[in-house]
Amino acid sequence: MQLTPDPSIVRIDGPWTHRDVSANGIRLHVAELGDGPLVLLLHGFGEFWWTWHHQLRGLADAGFRAVAVDLRGYGDSDKPPRGYDAWTLAGDVGGLIKALGARRAHLVGHAWGGLLAWTVAALHPRLVSSVTAVGAAHPLALKSAVLRSPRRQARAAGHLFRFQVPMAPEKWLVRDGAANVESLFHSWSGPAWRSSSDFTDAASHFRQAMLIPGVAHSALEYYRWAFRAQFRGEGRRFTDAVDKRVAAPVLQLHGMVDTCIVPETARASVHWAGPHGEPRLWAGVGHFPHLEEPERVTKSVVDFIS
Repeated sequence: MQLTPDPSIVRIDGPWTHRDVSANGIRLHVAELGDGPLVLLLHGFGEFWWTWHHQLRGLADAGFRAVAVDLRGYGDSDKPPRGYDAWTLAGDVGGLIKALGARRAHLVGHAWGGLLAWTVAALHPRLVSSVTAVGAAHPLALKSAVLRSPRRQARAAGHLFRFQVPMAPEKWLVRDGAANVESLFHSWSGPAWRSSSDFTDAASHFRQAMLIPGVAHSALEYYRWAFRAQFRGEGRRFTDAVDKRVAAPVLQLHGMVDTCIVPETARASVHWAGPHGEPRLWAGVGHFPHLEEPERVTKSVVDFIS
């Protein structure tokens, strides 16, 4: 019999402080470490705040206030039945910045968190000091790539389409102790990391977090809104709202062997970047640079936002 974990299992001990913050009408769990300018770390699909445990330490040591959040529906944050559209999620991040007592924040996001960082920079530019997208793409670059590159990005994003049907994907995600989460992450990772003990440890954490009641459904609702909004007026309004260069400086860190967000899609994202350099594409690295090359990612972020 599969045991259902309590949400508090994600409050993993470390040098950081765990606390709950009220923002945008919900409760968000965060792990916080350090003092200085705020750096807000936003995780991707199937993860939770712990995915940034290396960067929390490194950013704090470099003189920053690092805060990693469980996004809406994940970890020990609230899991309301709705609110998984980009507008509301961006409001969560903007509200969290204000609730943490900051006027602005450097946003660092992986995958869905990176897409969200781009979105917040477009919708709430006064709250954003910089954007670092890790294994992520601008939402319109991803949309365009899925439509125009069926052999590359559309195939890589096949899970997006499989996740649209009701109920079955939830059951698939939590089956056999969430073994399919590990399988997905294995297929998206670089070869060196996926054969390491670090991968095994990370996969164990992410599998346990997926088994928390409500997480699987919430995680899938992100994808369902993103797909279904393309056929609704809100999708057109969202496209209009984010179809502009962001004012904040942008850093892109991407793995050359990322099989979830392919490198060509990351390159296309520069169309919406304001002050920026070309994406940094790292050989042998997959979809999880922050876990596969944690010191390299931390140094890149610190150098960029300093």
